[in-house]
Amino acid sequence: MNTLAPQFAPNGTLRASINLGNPILAQKDSAGQPVGVSIDLATELARRLGVGLSLVVFDAAGKSVDAVTNEQADVGFFAVDPVRGKGIAFTAPYVLIEGSYLVRQDSPLQRNEEVDRPGVRVAVGKGSAYDLFLTREIKQAQLHRAPTSPTTVDFFLSEQLDVAAGVKQQLQMDAARLPQLRLLPGRFMVIEQAMGLPKGRSSEAQAYLRQFVEDMKASGFVADALKKHKIEGASIAPPQTVR
Repeated sequence: MNTLAPQFAPNGTLRASINLGNPILAQKDSAGQPVGVSIDLATELARRLGVGLSLVVFDAAGKSVDAVTNEQADVGFFAVDPVRGKGIAFTAPYVLIEGSYLVRQDSPLQRNEEVDRPGVRVAVGKGSAYDLFLTREIKQAQLHRAPTSPTTVDFFLSEQLDVAAGVKQQLQMDAARLPQLRLLPGRFMVIEQAMGLPKGRSSEAQAYLRQFVEDMKASGFVADALKKHKIEGASIAPPQTVR
């Protein structure tokens, strides 16, 4: 067993918080089991620490954040955000994900820059990275929060809103099943997807996790996981020096 294992898994088992609200990171397979790059990373971390692994699965990012912040989970996978950083010690990102806007085919909106205008109503998953970002950045449009990120487009349609914001890949999937919808070109943000653990854990544990992420990027582990799970729309984050 790794000497840092008790600092990561004080109960003897590494509890990994998994967010199914972002399909780039985790999804359910045909048997209903969580699969994806975050599960692969959690499995490898537990193996290196020499402890068992328990997946704590949520349907929304906000719930996953709360679990780690409140130490109901030992490690998680999140979009880096200063609000979340109050309770979570983040690593550098391991993947970068684009955030996009989706509208109806007959919408007058053609560019991302046109969204933040008076009267424009934007659907976003409650507590998601997009919600946190747009809450800071949107000055004139109105944000309307869906219960979770995967329900954003259905919420956008049922509430007859003007724009849906979210993971580009998820919105592309929604546009494919609903031909009356289209994505605006480009992106409105790039999300840095990182690992994190409760801020109260030791500096040694935080440094170990940061180095783990760098090793997983450099070795090709993250790239291989994205390829294995047929994930598009995410790029490997550049290397960072661990201090």
